[in-house]
Amino acid sequence: MTPADSFSFSKDRRLTKASEYKRVKRDGLARRGKLLMLNVVPVENSGPCRVGVVTSRHVGGAVVRNRLRRRMREIVRQHQHELRGSFWIVLVAGRDATNASYQQLEDEWLRLAKRASILL
Repeated sequence: MTPADSFSFSKDRRLTKASEYKRVKRDGLARRGKLLMLNVVPVENSGPCRVGVVTSRHVGGAVVRNRLRRRMREIVRQHQHELRGSFWIVLVAGRDATNASYQQLEDEWLRLAKRASILL
């Protein structure tokens, strides 16, 4: 495996179906911060963790929401090797997340991940 491959974040590492998001919301543990909300559910034999990102229309227009989703996916991608396996994770952006810097989002993600006990 090359270093570029080890930090890839392919589609199979993401939650893509509405039923998967609903399961995390229904059965999961929620941790709320000022910028983000983290929902986590353990899933047996699911392999590496899978992540989904939610940005509602209350956050802003399409350009703003897409930029925020890309930032949040990049933060998770950078820290994916620190995550415990067999979890499904949903990150929900709050309104204040649009005005936050990348560093603020990353700090919030790490803080919530530690509180949810999903970091190694």
